[in-house]
Amino acid sequence: MGQDVSGARVVVGVDGSPSSHAALHWAVRYAGLIGASVDAVAAWELPGMYGWSAPAVDADFDEEAARQELVQELRDVLGEQGAASVRALLVRGHPADVLLRAARQADLIVVGSRGRGGFARALLGSVSQQVAQHAHCPVVIVRPEAAG
Repeated sequence: MGQDVSGARVVVGVDGSPSSHAALHWAVRYAGLIGASVDAVAAWELPGMYGWSAPAVDADFDEEAARQELVQELRDVLGEQGAASVRALLVRGHPADVLLRAARQADLIVVGSRGRGGFARALLGSVSQQVAQHAHCPVVIVRPEAAG
């Protein structure tokens, strides 16, 4: 998406789940139709960050390695050329909060219906539900493509 004439921006949440991969494909296709840029946003937070425990320190977390994994995930899902058209953002914080902040000035936010955690029978994941309820822009919730 070399020339962004419209200035439109689409934010898409990425967490490695099939649902987020479907959302990523949808966001890139839509952005191509309207000439928008795409920000693929992944969130990370340390365990115990919000609680009465001592400050969380994860000696095993390597932010640069996580950033490279995000870039590789974009390549795996979109191919080299598709990934080159997307800006990868790795942000510390709760996923719903991170996505809502990233989408403050966006024209659209796209999320998968289910992330990596939670209950398999739930209709929406907690992050997609929070984003749908609190976003300042339109929200698209994408279900993963059916296998088989």
